[in-house]
Amino acid sequence: MKVEMLACGYGLIEGPRAAPDGSLYFSDVHNGGVRRLLPDGDIELVVPKRRGVGGIALHASGGIVVSGRNISHVRDGETRILYERDGVGGFNDLFTDDRGRIYVGSLRDDPFRIGGEERKTGDAYRIDAPGEAVTLYTGVALSNGIGFSPDRRRMYHSDSAIAGVITHEVDTDGEIDPSSRTVFASLDRGFPDGLAVDTDGGVWVAAYGSACVVRFAPDGSEDRRIAVPANGVTSLCFIGDDLDELIVVTADNTDDPSRAGTIFRVSADEVRARGLPAPLARI
Repeated sequence: MKVEMLACGYGLIEGPRAAPDGSLYFSDVHNGGVRRLLPDGDIELVVPKRRGVGGIALHASGGIVVSGRNISHVRDGETRILYERDGVGGFNDLFTDDRGRIYVGSLRDDPFRIGGEERKTGDAYRIDAPGEAVTLYTGVALSNGIGFSPDRRRMYHSDSAIAGVITHEVDTDGEIDPSSRTVFASLDRGFPDGLAVDTDGGVWVAAYGSACVVRFAPDGSEDRRIAVPANGVTSLCFIGDDLDELIVVTADNTDDPSRAGTIFRVSADEVRARGLPAPLARI
């Protein structure tokens, strides 16, 4: 089977992150909680109740880093706040670099609001240490997936409100020139949510509202699509010993609406790519 259902019955699933032991962390944005899907299929609750978690990273000292109303490190039931900011309604997708710093986008408007007045835009930050962050750039209308090119010289960032993935040049210190911003790729239907990058520089995007994931080649051209039985495709990550399978998470299930938010695994034969490992957070 090319697309296999692993778990279902959740609300809006987000933030999938594979662990070295083959388990998978994921969040339920609306119903709350971060869970861990074990290789044997059992599911354990790791962070109870916390809502709005759009991004998850593994931490070098154990536990996980989660977004939401702030950025926190949760380990053995204890929560350590790494970063919070006045005027920010929440933080969404996040990613880490080779130094263990955290890159995250902020939300200053209701991410589920449709129409009405112009959106209040958010920003992108690099968190260098607890309580210390650099504003990398501004003007992100609806922040979602974040990732880096294989050489770490480009940062990709889904802006769902413009139906596109923006990109910036990154130097060896993690500094970004805001004037280098370009629109890397755009969706012709739906909007980009979570993303992941493969070893060849392809950018895989969860196409919310388009029932698929899309791979964009390094030049931004669409390479291929993989259909998923869900309209609300929210995020994705690579998994497996060789990072050659794809986890896709959703907010619904069109094969059987009663299944609601679902976790799917796409086989290596269908993916035909290997993902980049996600560095551990170290702050």
